[in-house]
Amino acid sequence: MIKVIASDLDGTLLNENHTLSGRTIEAIHKAQEKGIRFMIATGRSFQQAMTAFEDVDVVCDYIVSSGGEVRNQKKEILFSKYMKMEDYKSVYEILNQYELMFLFNSNEWDYGIGNPEEMEEKMLEQFYIFNQTIPKEVIREIPLFKQMLDKTIAVPDFETLCSMNPQIVKVIAFSENIEMLKEIKQKLQSNSNLAVVSSFSNNLEITDVTAQKGPVVKKYIESLGYSMDEVMVFGDSLNDYSMLSMDFGATVAMENADSELKKVAKYITKSNIDDGVAYTIEKLLEGE
Repeated sequence: MIKVIASDLDGTLLNENHTLSGRTIEAIHKAQEKGIRFMIATGRSFQQAMTAFEDVDVVCDYIVSSGGEVRNQKKEILFSKYMKMEDYKSVYEILNQYELMFLFNSNEWDYGIGNPEEMEEKMLEQFYIFNQTIPKEVIREIPLFKQMLDKTIAVPDFETLCSMNPQIVKVIAFSENIEMLKEIKQKLQSNSNLAVVSSFSNNLEITDVTAQKGPVVKKYIESLGYSMDEVMVFGDSLNDYSMLSMDFGATVAMENADSELKKVAKYITKSNIDDGVAYTIEKLLEGE
């Protein structure tokens, strides 16, 4: 019997506008009324995840930064796995060899290297990579883009960042050059202390090797008294592989999921555009 549902956000729980549909919100509420606990497991930082929930009446647990941080339903931090400084230094040394945008995520702020004007331009490019249907001149006025800017601190150089001794849970890099990202990923994977995954083809997400969605979901649900066979998980991209490849009760890939996820998932549901998570929850509550 399913007692916990854990879902990725982008490409999974959220629609093409990166928002929760009314149907999805209703399905979550109905599941919770039946005593099912709902949680998200996302590559987003907590601050970025909250942009999808700010005006939505949904109570959940938060597994964020690809497993680097766990927060309960009161948004209190229960677990954080910070990267060692020597590890994010080694990440910086590799990323800095290339022309690409990258940010250091903490549980409070995102940090970028450069002056504020440079950071704004880089973040504009980052936003455009994921939203190419929106003209760049329009992006600056979008509330989500403004929220991202407000939560990002520009530091002049990497040495200054290190002197601040931030608690980094994740480094995230973006580029439209997919082959370059593959090359960078190979270099990063030579460090056995790191986990390197992608939520989209045009990004890399780097965390401590122990901060991965699947093992962290398992650790958290067991701390709450649940067993793996009582958990249903949803995902669409390779940073969800560690969840969908584990022996949870129901592992569900979206129709729009990466082919590797579809191979390991026990079930495939409709796409995020077609409210696949809501559809599956509805079927679950109907006894199917």
